[in-house]
Amino acid sequence: MAKCQYQKRYMNTQNKRPLILVTNDDGYDAKGIASLVEAVKDLGKVVVVAPDGPRSGQSSAITPGVPLRAVQLKKNENLEIFKTTGTPVDCVKLALHQLLESKPDIVLSGINHGSNAAVSVIYSGTMGAAIEGCIAGINSIGFSLCSYDKDADFSNIVDYIRFIVKDVIDNGLEKGVCLNVNFPDSADIKGVRVCRQASGFWTKEFEKRKDPIGKDYYWLTGYFHNNEPQAKDTDEWALSNGFASVVPCKVDMTSYETQGRLKTLESFSKEG
Repeated sequence: MAKCQYQKRYMNTQNKRPLILVTNDDGYDAKGIASLVEAVKDLGKVVVVAPDGPRSGQSSAITPGVPLRAVQLKKNENLEIFKTTGTPVDCVKLALHQLLESKPDIVLSGINHGSNAAVSVIYSGTMGAAIEGCIAGINSIGFSLCSYDKDADFSNIVDYIRFIVKDVIDNGLEKGVCLNVNFPDSADIKGVRVCRQASGFWTKEFEKRKDPIGKDYYWLTGYFHNNEPQAKDTDEWALSNGFASVVPCKVDMTSYETQGRLKTLESFSKEG
């Protein structure tokens, strides 16, 4: 795998254990983030900066016009924990610019309670935080387990997480690339597949209901429609067949294929 020289240069100048920034979108007290910290705590110094409550579906949202607050809950030589009133991306920004004494070597987000495969990466606060770390030039990974249970069992994926994190710390990622890692909710994971994002969309996304006084309201729900259920190189196929999926995601959303075709637009002139 190609290495981001900027990121590697930074890490190679440090004569200390890696600094690991951890965040999530389920809140600082979620079982998933505690399991992530437990998985990586001996790989470096861990600093947790996470929301004070659930922030699912926040994507890359930030909080303009409203003051943010951060409360330190724990501090020792190897672990610091802060909770904030912000979004997952706010947490990363606040950590980088105010709370950390030095730039982290890696940003880890999760472990999310629920899948962030396929197009869900667009909506995910977990991946929003990982993307923000990537924008800042830091190796970043988002982790998710395909279970929405608040008391989900994360023990089966700890070894996989450690292996992936150690690989990224040692080898780095290409500039502008972060990883979206999803695990099936299974006691018998078959292994890891490096995949592409499946093509699909969410459908039937709201249910119309009535409150106790008879007024209508709408509850967000929905089902994911997979356009290519048999495609074996996608994250959805991997997860459906018992594998962990690893999708490298790019910050640059430019469609280079379309860029050339649109060059004809440059011929337009109001002067005629």
